[in-house]
Amino acid sequence: MVMTRSHLSDATLHKLPAGPKVPAYDRGRIAPGIVHLGVGAFHRAHQAAYVDECLAAGETEWGITGVSLRSPDTRDALTPQDGLYTLAIRSSGEEELRVIGSIQSMLVAPEDPGAVLAALTDPRTRIVTLTITEKAYLRAAGGGLDAAHPDIIHDLANPQLPKTAHGFLAEALARRLAAGTPPFTVLCCDNLPANGATLHRLLTEFAGLRDATLATAGDTGIADHIANHVAFPSSMVDRIVPATTDADRARIAGELGVDDAWPVMTEPFRQWVVEDNFSAGRPDWEKFGVTMVGDVGPFEDMKLRLLNGAHSGIAYLGLLSGHATVDRAFADPAIRQFVDGLWAEAIPTLPEDAGLDTSTYTAELAERFSNTALAHRTAQIANDGSQKLPQRIIASALECLEAGTEFVHLTLVVAAWIAACAARGKTLPENHFTDPLDAALTALLDQQLPANETVTAVFDLAGFAGDHAERQTLIELVAVHLVHLRRDGPTLAFAALGI
Repeated sequence: MVMTRSHLSDATLHKLPAGPKVPAYDRGRIAPGIVHLGVGAFHRAHQAAYVDECLAAGETEWGITGVSLRSPDTRDALTPQDGLYTLAIRSSGEEELRVIGSIQSMLVAPEDPGAVLAALTDPRTRIVTLTITEKAYLRAAGGGLDAAHPDIIHDLANPQLPKTAHGFLAEALARRLAAGTPPFTVLCCDNLPANGATLHRLLTEFAGLRDATLATAGDTGIADHIANHVAFPSSMVDRIVPATTDADRARIAGELGVDDAWPVMTEPFRQWVVEDNFSAGRPDWEKFGVTMVGDVGPFEDMKLRLLNGAHSGIAYLGLLSGHATVDRAFADPAIRQFVDGLWAEAIPTLPEDAGLDTSTYTAELAERFSNTALAHRTAQIANDGSQKLPQRIIASALECLEAGTEFVHLTLVVAAWIAACAARGKTLPENHFTDPLDAALTALLDQQLPANETVTAVFDLAGFAGDHAERQTLIELVAVHLVHLRRDGPTLAFAALGI
Protein backbone atom coordinates (compact mmCIF):
# COMPACT_ATOMS: atom_id res chain seq x y z
CA MET A 1 0.00 0.00 0.00
CA VAL A 2 1.40 3.38 -1.06
CA MET A 3 1.17 6.03 1.67
CA THR A 4 0.37 9.53 0.48
CA ARG A 5 1.55 12.54 2.41
CA SER A 6 -0.78 15.45 3.16
CA HIS A 7 0.09 18.88 1.78
CA LEU A 8 0.93 22.15 3.48
CA SER A 9 -2.23 24.11 4.40
CA ASP A 10 -3.89 25.92 7.26
CA ALA A 11 -5.23 22.55 8.41
CA THR A 12 -1.76 20.95 8.58
CA LEU A 13 0.22 23.80 10.12
CA HIS A 14 -0.17 22.30 13.58
CA LYS A 15 1.37 19.04 12.35
CA LEU A 16 4.70 20.63 11.39
CA PRO A 17 7.78 19.89 13.48
CA ALA A 18 9.11 22.50 15.88
CA GLY A 19 11.96 23.71 13.66
CA PRO A 20 10.24 25.67 10.83
CA LYS A 21 8.76 29.08 11.68
CA VAL A 22 5.03 29.38 10.95
CA PRO A 23 2.68 32.39 10.71
CA ALA A 24 2.26 33.82 14.22
CA TYR A 25 -1.13 35.38 13.49
CA ASP A 26 -4.74 34.48 12.73
CA ARG A 27 -4.85 34.39 8.94
CA GLY A 28 -8.63 34.54 8.99
CA ARG A 29 -8.53 38.08 10.40
CA ILE A 30 -6.26 39.51 7.70
CA ALA A 31 -7.76 42.09 5.31
CA PRO A 32 -6.52 42.38 1.70
CA GLY A 33 -4.63 45.65 1.38
CA ILE A 34 -2.07 44.82 -1.32
CA VAL A 35 -2.56 43.43 -4.82
CA HIS A 36 0.64 42.05 -6.30
CA LEU A 37 1.03 41.62 -10.07
CA GLY A 38 3.53 38.92 -11.03
CA VAL A 39 3.58 36.37 -8.21
CA GLY A 40 6.83 34.60 -8.97
CA ALA A 41 9.53 33.19 -6.76
CA PHE A 42 11.20 36.56 -6.21
CA HIS A 43 8.07 38.20 -4.81
CA ARG A 44 7.49 35.26 -2.51
CA ALA A 45 11.06 35.44 -1.20
CA HIS A 46 11.09 39.21 -0.84
CA GLN A 47 8.02 41.47 -0.56
CA ALA A 48 5.70 38.72 0.70
CA ALA A 49 8.21 37.81 3.42
CA TYR A 50 8.42 41.42 4.60
CA VAL A 51 4.61 41.67 4.64
CA ASP A 52 4.44 38.42 6.60
CA GLU A 53 6.49 40.08 9.35
CA CYS A 54 4.17 43.10 9.34
CA LEU A 55 1.14 40.86 9.73
CA ALA A 56 2.80 39.05 12.61
CA ALA A 57 3.33 42.43 14.30
CA GLY A 58 -0.40 43.15 14.19
CA GLU A 59 -0.71 45.19 10.96
CA THR A 60 -3.62 43.08 9.81
CA GLU A 61 -4.82 45.28 6.93
CA TRP A 62 -2.01 44.34 4.52
CA GLY A 63 -2.78 40.85 3.25
CA ILE A 64 -1.73 40.13 -0.34
CA THR A 65 -3.93 39.16 -3.29
CA GLY A 66 -1.57 37.62 -5.81
CA VAL A 67 -2.16 37.99 -9.55
CA SER A 68 -0.47 36.08 -12.34
CA LEU A 69 -0.64 37.89 -15.67
CA ARG A 70 0.23 34.74 -17.62
CA SER A 71 0.52 31.23 -16.21
CA PRO A 72 -1.75 29.51 -13.68
CA ASP A 73 1.16 27.48 -12.29
CA THR A 74 1.67 29.45 -9.07
CA ARG A 75 -2.09 29.63 -8.42
CA ASP A 76 -2.44 25.90 -9.02
CA ALA A 77 0.39 25.20 -6.58
CA LEU A 78 -0.63 27.59 -3.80
CA THR A 79 -4.45 27.54 -3.78
CA PRO A 80 -4.71 23.96 -2.39
CA GLN A 81 -2.23 25.13 0.25
CA ASP A 82 -4.35 28.15 1.28
CA GLY A 83 -1.61 30.38 -0.13
CA LEU A 84 1.02 28.98 2.25
CA TYR A 85 4.51 28.05 1.07
CA THR A 86 7.92 27.42 2.54
CA LEU A 87 10.76 29.92 2.25
CA ALA A 88 14.07 28.06 2.51
CA ILE A 89 16.86 30.47 3.52
CA ARG A 90 20.07 28.73 2.55
CA SER A 91 23.72 29.45 3.22
CA SER A 92 26.68 27.20 2.52
CA GLY A 93 26.43 25.65 5.96
CA GLU A 94 22.77 25.62 6.96
CA GLU A 95 19.12 26.05 5.97
CA GLU A 96 16.30 27.84 7.80
CA LEU A 97 12.70 27.02 6.88
CA ARG A 98 9.91 29.57 7.29
CA VAL A 99 6.27 29.17 6.24
CA ILE A 100 4.92 32.42 4.76
CA GLY A 101 1.22 33.24 5.18
CA SER A 102 0.84 36.72 3.68
CA ILE A 103 -0.66 35.63 0.34
CA GLN A 104 -4.39 35.24 0.95
CA SER A 105 -5.59 34.38 -2.55
CA MET A 106 -4.35 33.91 -6.09
CA LEU A 107 -5.92 35.06 -9.37
CA VAL A 108 -4.94 34.30 -12.96
CA ALA A 109 -5.60 37.30 -15.19
CA PRO A 110 -6.15 35.52 -18.53
CA GLU A 111 -8.75 33.25 -16.91
CA ASP A 112 -10.72 35.93 -15.08
CA PRO A 113 -9.72 39.55 -15.74
CA GLY A 114 -12.93 40.66 -14.05
CA ALA A 115 -11.82 39.14 -10.74
CA VAL A 116 -8.49 40.94 -11.02
CA LEU A 117 -10.22 44.25 -11.66
CA ALA A 118 -12.52 43.59 -8.70
CA ALA A 119 -9.49 43.13 -6.44
CA LEU A 120 -7.85 46.28 -7.80
CA THR A 121 -10.99 48.36 -7.30
CA ASP A 122 -11.70 47.04 -3.80
CA PRO A 123 -11.48 50.11 -1.51
CA ARG A 124 -9.38 48.03 0.91
CA THR A 125 -6.65 47.77 -1.75
CA ARG A 126 -4.28 50.65 -1.07
CA ILE A 127 -1.04 49.44 -2.66
CA VAL A 128 -0.38 47.60 -5.92
CA THR A 129 3.10 46.10 -6.19
CA LEU A 130 4.68 44.67 -9.33
CA THR A 131 7.39 42.13 -10.21
CA ILE A 132 6.51 41.38 -13.82
CA THR A 133 10.11 41.42 -15.24
CA GLU A 134 11.58 44.15 -17.40
CA LYS A 135 10.13 42.92 -20.68
CA ALA A 136 6.52 43.08 -19.43
CA TYR A 137 6.64 46.88 -19.30
CA LEU A 138 6.52 46.81 -23.12
CA ARG A 139 8.97 49.60 -23.74
CA ALA A 140 10.05 50.54 -27.25
CA ALA A 141 13.73 50.87 -28.12
CA GLY A 142 13.68 54.58 -27.27
CA GLY A 143 12.30 53.92 -23.79
CA GLY A 144 8.69 54.94 -24.41
CA LEU A 145 5.68 52.66 -24.56
CA ASP A 146 5.62 50.19 -27.45
CA ALA A 147 2.23 51.32 -28.74
CA ALA A 148 2.46 48.84 -31.63
CA HIS A 149 2.70 45.81 -29.32
CA PRO A 150 -0.29 43.48 -29.94
CA ASP A 151 -1.17 43.35 -26.24
CA ILE A 152 -1.23 47.15 -26.00
CA ILE A 153 -3.43 47.33 -29.09
CA HIS A 154 -5.73 44.71 -27.52
CA ASP A 155 -5.97 46.60 -24.22
CA LEU A 156 -6.80 49.87 -25.93
CA ALA A 157 -9.58 48.17 -27.88
CA ASN A 158 -10.81 46.10 -24.91
CA PRO A 159 -10.27 48.18 -21.76
CA GLN A 160 -12.53 45.95 -19.64
CA LEU A 161 -10.65 42.77 -20.65
CA PRO A 162 -7.00 43.80 -20.27
CA LYS A 163 -3.96 41.59 -20.77
CA THR A 164 -1.14 43.87 -19.63
CA ALA A 165 -0.23 45.49 -16.34
CA HIS A 166 -0.81 48.84 -18.05
CA GLY A 167 -4.33 47.85 -19.03
CA PHE A 168 -5.26 46.52 -15.60
CA LEU A 169 -3.86 49.53 -13.74
CA ALA A 170 -5.46 52.10 -16.04
CA GLU A 171 -8.89 50.44 -16.02
CA ALA A 172 -8.82 49.95 -12.24
CA LEU A 173 -7.78 53.55 -11.61
CA ALA A 174 -10.50 54.77 -13.98
CA ARG A 175 -13.13 52.73 -12.13
CA ARG A 176 -11.92 53.96 -8.76
CA LEU A 177 -12.03 57.55 -9.98
CA ALA A 178 -15.58 57.10 -11.26
CA ALA A 179 -16.64 55.55 -7.96
CA GLY A 180 -15.01 58.24 -5.85
CA THR A 181 -12.50 55.74 -4.40
CA PRO A 182 -9.03 57.18 -3.74
CA PRO A 183 -6.29 55.78 -6.01
CA PHE A 184 -3.95 53.10 -4.78
CA THR A 185 -0.19 53.62 -4.70
CA VAL A 186 1.67 51.80 -7.50
CA LEU A 187 4.97 50.36 -6.22
CA CYS A 188 7.25 48.95 -8.92
CA CYS A 189 9.75 46.35 -7.67
CA ASP A 190 11.40 45.44 -10.99
CA ASN A 191 14.91 46.25 -12.15
CA LEU A 192 14.07 49.32 -14.21
CA PRO A 193 16.00 52.59 -13.98
CA ALA A 194 14.05 54.96 -11.68
CA ASN A 195 11.39 52.28 -11.75
CA GLY A 196 8.62 54.34 -10.15
CA ALA A 197 9.12 57.29 -12.46
CA THR A 198 9.51 54.96 -15.45
CA LEU A 199 6.23 53.15 -14.75
CA HIS A 200 4.51 56.50 -14.07
CA ARG A 201 5.60 57.76 -17.49
CA LEU A 202 4.65 54.54 -19.31
CA LEU A 203 1.24 54.28 -17.66
CA THR A 204 0.47 57.95 -18.27
CA GLU A 205 1.40 57.43 -21.94
CA PHE A 206 -0.83 54.35 -22.12
CA ALA A 207 -3.68 56.23 -20.43
CA GLY A 208 -3.35 59.05 -22.97
CA LEU A 209 -3.78 56.55 -25.78
CA ARG A 210 -6.70 55.03 -23.88
CA ASP A 211 -8.36 58.42 -23.47
CA ALA A 212 -8.03 59.08 -27.19
CA THR A 213 -9.35 55.64 -28.09
CA LEU A 214 -12.34 56.09 -25.83
CA ALA A 215 -12.92 59.60 -27.20
CA THR A 216 -12.49 61.21 -23.80
CA ALA A 217 -9.56 63.38 -24.78
CA GLY A 218 -11.83 66.43 -24.54
CA ASP A 219 -11.91 66.21 -20.74
CA THR A 220 -9.17 65.47 -18.23
CA GLY A 221 -9.56 61.72 -18.72
CA ILE A 222 -7.66 59.08 -16.78
CA ALA A 223 -4.25 60.23 -18.09
CA ASP A 224 -4.46 63.51 -16.19
CA HIS A 225 -5.55 61.66 -13.05
CA ILE A 226 -2.63 59.22 -13.28
CA ALA A 227 -0.14 61.97 -14.08
CA ASN A 228 -1.13 64.19 -11.18
CA HIS A 229 -2.88 62.18 -8.48
CA VAL A 230 -1.39 58.66 -8.33
CA ALA A 231 1.77 57.94 -6.33
CA PHE A 232 4.53 55.89 -8.00
CA PRO A 233 7.38 55.52 -5.48
CA SER A 234 10.59 53.98 -6.75
CA SER A 235 12.16 51.02 -5.01
CA MET A 236 15.27 48.89 -5.15
CA VAL A 237 15.02 45.19 -4.33
CA ASP A 238 17.78 42.67 -3.78
CA ARG A 239 17.70 39.00 -2.91
CA ILE A 240 19.07 36.07 -4.90
CA VAL A 241 16.30 33.56 -5.65
CA PRO A 242 17.36 30.53 -7.68
CA ALA A 243 14.83 28.27 -9.36
CA THR A 244 13.24 25.56 -7.20
CA THR A 245 14.12 21.98 -8.16
CA ASP A 246 12.38 18.68 -7.53
CA ALA A 247 15.24 17.83 -5.17
CA ASP A 248 14.39 20.98 -3.18
CA ARG A 249 10.74 19.92 -2.97
CA ALA A 250 11.67 16.44 -1.79
CA ARG A 251 14.12 17.72 0.83
CA ILE A 252 11.66 20.25 2.26
CA ALA A 253 8.80 17.74 2.29
CA GLY A 254 11.05 15.46 4.33
CA GLU A 255 11.76 18.28 6.79
CA LEU A 256 8.11 19.36 7.12
CA GLY A 257 6.42 16.00 6.99
CA VAL A 258 3.97 17.44 4.43
CA ASP A 259 4.26 18.22 0.73
CA ASP A 260 4.84 21.78 -0.48
CA ALA A 261 4.15 22.07 -4.21
CA TRP A 262 6.28 25.17 -4.65
CA PRO A 263 8.74 26.15 -1.92
CA VAL A 264 11.09 29.03 -2.64
CA MET A 265 14.87 28.98 -2.23
CA THR A 266 16.78 32.10 -1.23
CA GLU A 267 19.84 33.46 0.55
CA PRO A 268 20.11 35.09 4.01
CA PHE A 269 20.80 38.53 2.53
CA ARG A 270 17.88 40.75 1.59
CA GLN A 271 17.52 44.46 0.88
CA TRP A 272 14.60 46.72 0.06
CA VAL A 273 15.03 50.47 -0.37
CA VAL A 274 11.75 52.34 -0.94
CA GLU A 275 10.96 55.97 -1.73
CA ASP A 276 8.60 57.10 1.03
CA ASN A 277 5.81 58.41 -1.21
CA PHE A 278 2.51 56.65 -0.45
CA SER A 279 -0.85 58.35 -0.91
CA ALA A 280 -3.04 55.83 0.94
CA GLY A 281 -0.87 54.55 3.78
CA ARG A 282 1.63 51.73 3.96
CA PRO A 283 2.91 49.07 6.36
CA ASP A 284 5.58 50.05 8.88
CA TRP A 285 8.18 48.29 6.76
CA GLU A 286 11.08 50.16 8.34
CA LYS A 287 10.54 48.12 11.53
CA PHE A 288 11.54 45.02 9.61
CA GLY A 289 14.64 46.19 7.78
CA VAL A 290 13.22 48.14 4.82
CA THR A 291 15.11 51.38 4.17
CA MET A 292 12.65 54.23 3.55
CA VAL A 293 14.35 57.13 1.76
CA GLY A 294 13.69 60.28 -0.21
CA ASP A 295 15.81 59.19 -3.20
CA VAL A 296 16.29 55.56 -4.20
CA GLY A 297 18.49 56.41 -7.21
CA PRO A 298 21.98 55.93 -5.71
CA PHE A 299 21.04 52.60 -4.10
CA GLU A 300 19.41 51.44 -7.31
CA ASP A 301 22.48 52.32 -9.37
CA MET A 302 24.79 50.54 -6.93
CA LYS A 303 22.71 47.38 -7.10
CA LEU A 304 22.23 47.46 -10.87
CA ARG A 305 25.87 48.14 -11.66
CA LEU A 306 27.64 46.11 -8.98
CA LEU A 307 25.32 43.18 -8.28
CA ASN A 308 23.29 42.83 -11.48
CA GLY A 309 26.15 43.89 -13.74
CA ALA A 310 28.48 41.36 -12.14
CA HIS A 311 25.74 38.73 -12.30
CA SER A 312 25.38 39.22 -16.05
CA GLY A 313 29.14 38.97 -16.52
CA ILE A 314 29.30 35.82 -14.42
CA ALA A 315 26.35 34.33 -16.30
CA TYR A 316 27.57 34.81 -19.86
CA LEU A 317 31.26 34.20 -19.21
CA GLY A 318 30.32 31.31 -16.94
CA LEU A 319 28.18 29.70 -19.64
CA LEU A 320 30.95 30.12 -22.20
CA SER A 321 33.40 28.59 -19.70
CA GLY A 322 31.18 25.60 -18.91
CA HIS A 323 30.01 26.66 -15.43
CA ALA A 324 26.40 25.82 -14.64
CA THR A 325 26.04 27.80 -11.40
CA VAL A 326 27.19 31.15 -10.03
CA ASP A 327 29.26 29.71 -7.20
CA ARG A 328 31.19 27.46 -9.61
CA ALA A 329 31.76 30.32 -12.03
CA PHE A 330 32.83 32.69 -9.26
CA ALA A 331 35.28 30.04 -8.00
CA ASP A 332 36.98 30.18 -11.42
CA PRO A 333 40.05 32.40 -10.74
CA ALA A 334 39.76 34.16 -14.11
CA ILE A 335 36.09 35.05 -13.63
CA ARG A 336 36.74 36.10 -10.02
CA GLN A 337 39.48 38.47 -11.19
CA PHE A 338 37.24 39.69 -14.00
CA VAL A 339 34.49 40.64 -11.53
CA ASP A 340 36.97 42.66 -9.46
CA GLY A 341 37.93 44.51 -12.65
CA LEU A 342 34.29 45.16 -13.54
CA TRP A 343 33.64 46.57 -10.07
CA ALA A 344 36.70 48.81 -10.34
CA GLU A 345 35.27 50.29 -13.54
CA ALA A 346 31.67 50.63 -12.33
CA ILE A 347 32.25 52.06 -8.84
CA PRO A 348 33.50 55.49 -10.07
CA THR A 349 30.22 55.93 -11.98
CA LEU A 350 28.29 55.97 -8.67
CA PRO A 351 27.68 59.24 -6.78
CA GLU A 352 30.30 59.95 -4.13
CA ASP A 353 28.01 62.00 -1.86
CA ALA A 354 25.15 59.51 -1.41
CA GLY A 355 26.61 57.63 1.56
CA LEU A 356 27.18 54.42 -0.40
CA ASP A 357 29.66 51.96 1.14
CA THR A 358 30.80 50.19 -2.01
CA SER A 359 33.67 48.40 -0.26
CA THR A 360 31.36 46.67 2.21
CA TYR A 361 28.79 46.06 -0.50
CA THR A 362 31.18 44.30 -2.89
CA ALA A 363 32.56 42.21 -0.01
CA GLU A 364 28.99 41.10 0.72
CA LEU A 365 28.46 40.35 -2.96
CA ALA A 366 31.58 38.17 -3.08
CA GLU A 367 30.26 36.18 -0.12
CA ARG A 368 26.84 35.84 -1.73
CA PHE A 369 28.26 34.73 -5.09
CA SER A 370 30.27 32.06 -3.25
CA ASN A 371 27.20 30.53 -1.55
CA THR A 372 27.34 26.88 -2.63
CA ALA A 373 23.91 26.06 -1.21
CA LEU A 374 21.95 28.19 -3.68
CA ALA A 375 23.01 26.51 -6.94
CA HIS A 376 21.92 29.67 -8.77
CA ARG A 377 21.97 28.68 -12.44
CA THR A 378 23.94 30.89 -14.81
CA ALA A 379 21.34 30.13 -17.52
CA GLN A 380 18.58 31.57 -15.30
CA ILE A 381 20.47 34.86 -14.90
CA ALA A 382 21.25 34.92 -18.64
CA ASN A 383 17.60 35.35 -19.64
CA ASP A 384 16.44 38.62 -21.25
CA GLY A 385 19.88 40.14 -21.77
CA SER A 386 18.64 42.67 -24.32
CA GLN A 387 16.35 44.12 -21.63
CA LYS A 388 18.83 43.97 -18.76
CA LEU A 389 22.17 45.06 -20.19
CA PRO A 390 21.24 48.71 -20.84
CA GLN A 391 20.79 49.40 -17.11
CA ARG A 392 23.39 46.96 -15.82
CA ILE A 393 26.27 47.54 -18.23
CA ILE A 394 25.66 50.01 -21.08
CA ALA A 395 24.88 52.95 -18.77
CA SER A 396 28.12 52.46 -16.82
CA ALA A 397 30.16 52.05 -20.00
CA LEU A 398 28.80 55.27 -21.49
CA GLU A 399 29.57 57.17 -18.29
CA CYS A 400 33.11 55.80 -18.35
CA LEU A 401 33.41 56.91 -21.97
CA GLU A 402 32.31 60.42 -21.10
CA ALA A 403 34.68 60.56 -18.13
CA GLY A 404 37.60 59.18 -20.13
CA THR A 405 38.11 56.22 -17.77
CA GLU A 406 38.80 52.60 -18.71
CA PHE A 407 35.89 50.18 -19.12
CA VAL A 408 37.18 47.09 -20.95
CA HIS A 409 35.56 44.70 -18.48
CA LEU A 410 32.13 46.26 -18.99
CA THR A 411 32.29 45.91 -22.76
CA LEU A 412 33.36 42.27 -22.45
CA VAL A 413 30.01 41.51 -20.78
CA VAL A 414 28.14 42.77 -23.86
CA ALA A 415 30.36 40.73 -26.17
CA ALA A 416 29.91 37.65 -23.96
CA TRP A 417 26.13 38.03 -24.19
CA ILE A 418 26.35 38.10 -28.00
CA ALA A 419 28.70 35.11 -28.02
CA ALA A 420 26.48 33.14 -25.63
CA CYS A 421 23.42 33.85 -27.79
CA ALA A 422 25.35 32.64 -30.84
CA ALA A 423 26.46 29.49 -28.98
CA ARG A 424 22.92 28.25 -28.34
CA GLY A 425 22.18 25.20 -30.44
CA LYS A 426 25.93 24.70 -30.88
CA THR A 427 28.11 24.50 -27.77
CA LEU A 428 25.15 25.42 -25.53
CA PRO A 429 21.67 23.83 -25.57
CA GLU A 430 19.32 25.53 -28.00
CA ASN A 431 16.90 26.89 -25.40
CA HIS A 432 19.39 27.24 -22.55
CA PHE A 433 18.26 30.81 -21.94
CA THR A 434 15.88 33.09 -23.78
CA ASP A 435 15.50 36.70 -24.86
CA PRO A 436 12.55 38.71 -26.21
CA LEU A 437 14.60 39.34 -29.36
CA ASP A 438 15.49 35.67 -29.90
CA ALA A 439 13.98 35.26 -33.37
CA ALA A 440 15.75 38.32 -34.77
CA LEU A 441 18.96 37.60 -32.83
CA THR A 442 19.15 34.04 -34.11
CA ALA A 443 18.60 35.12 -37.73
CA LEU A 444 21.27 37.79 -37.36
CA LEU A 445 23.88 35.68 -35.58
CA ASP A 446 23.43 32.74 -37.97
CA GLN A 447 24.79 35.00 -40.74
CA GLN A 448 28.21 34.96 -39.01
CA LEU A 449 29.02 38.50 -40.09
CA PRO A 450 32.36 40.10 -39.17
CA ALA A 451 32.50 41.14 -35.52
CA ASN A 452 32.04 44.86 -36.10
CA GLU A 453 29.04 44.32 -38.38
CA THR A 454 27.55 41.84 -35.92
CA VAL A 455 27.85 44.20 -32.96
CA THR A 456 26.48 47.14 -34.96
CA ALA A 457 23.46 45.09 -36.03
CA VAL A 458 22.87 43.84 -32.47
CA PHE A 459 23.05 47.39 -31.10
CA ASP A 460 20.56 48.51 -33.75
CA LEU A 461 18.24 45.61 -32.95
CA ALA A 462 18.34 46.08 -29.16
CA GLY A 463 18.51 49.86 -29.21
CA PHE A 464 21.72 49.89 -27.16
CA ALA A 465 23.19 53.36 -26.53
CA GLY A 466 20.41 54.98 -28.57
CA ASP A 467 21.72 58.09 -30.32
CA HIS A 468 24.61 58.63 -27.90
CA ALA A 469 27.48 60.51 -29.51
CA GLU A 470 29.99 57.81 -28.51
CA ARG A 471 27.87 54.87 -29.61
CA GLN A 472 30.24 53.91 -32.41
CA THR A 473 33.22 53.87 -30.05
CA LEU A 474 31.33 51.52 -27.75
CA ILE A 475 30.48 49.24 -30.68
CA GLU A 476 34.13 49.05 -31.74
CA LEU A 477 35.28 48.14 -28.23
CA VAL A 478 32.67 45.40 -27.91
CA ALA A 479 33.66 44.08 -31.34
CA VAL A 480 37.30 43.65 -30.25
CA HIS A 481 36.14 41.37 -27.42
CA LEU A 482 33.84 39.45 -29.76
CA VAL A 483 36.80 38.71 -32.04
CA HIS A 484 38.67 37.20 -29.08
CA LEU A 485 35.66 35.18 -27.95
CA ARG A 486 35.13 33.80 -31.43
CA ARG A 487 38.77 32.76 -31.75
CA ASP A 488 39.35 31.08 -28.39
CA GLY A 489 36.43 31.74 -26.08
CA PRO A 490 36.91 33.43 -22.70
CA THR A 491 40.55 32.31 -22.49
CA LEU A 492 41.75 34.77 -25.14
CA ALA A 493 39.33 37.47 -23.96
CA PHE A 494 40.67 37.22 -20.42
CA ALA A 495 44.27 37.16 -21.64
CA ALA A 496 43.65 40.42 -23.50
CA LEU A 497 42.65 41.95 -20.13
CA GLY A 498 45.78 40.64 -18.44
CA ILE A 499 43.91 37.95 -16.56
